[in-house]
Amino acid sequence: MNKNIFDRISTVSIVFICTILINFISSIYFNPVFLAGVLFLTFIKILKREYYYSAFFLALAMIYLELNNGFKPFSLILLSFFIYSFIVPYIKRTISYSQLNEYLYIFIFYIGFTILYILNNSYSSDLFFTIFINIVIDFLIVGLMI
Repeated sequence: MNKNIFDRISTVSIVFICTILINFISSIYFNPVFLAGVLFLTFIKILKREYYYSAFFLALAMIYLELNNGFKPFSLILLSFFIYSFIVPYIKRTISYSQLNEYLYIFIFYIGFTILYILNNSYSSDLFFTIFINIVIDFLIVGLMI
């Protein structure tokens, strides 16, 4: 079996705790830093490995993100399952460069995240700048993790 950083429970715990703490602190003082892309990527890797206990904690972190940003409960989890079930197999089948796949997953997740954000909250001009900054932060974190 191929081992990667997502197989360790410590990585899942760090992603869980950091996501909750960073979103708790950032929602008080400035524009939120979501880290939703890293959380999503960890979630789909855990689902692929069938570590359901770890997936439960990541789902709790997603629920915290949803409630912190004003989304309906389980909307990000459903978005994650939709992307994991339908879009990830399509990307794997059509793109042969496997190092690019994780970045595409995060980008597609943030497109869905933006659509959900616009549907649940009012549109603001700072939204796309905040999403862009979050995509860059998540790309950097994923680049360090892989």
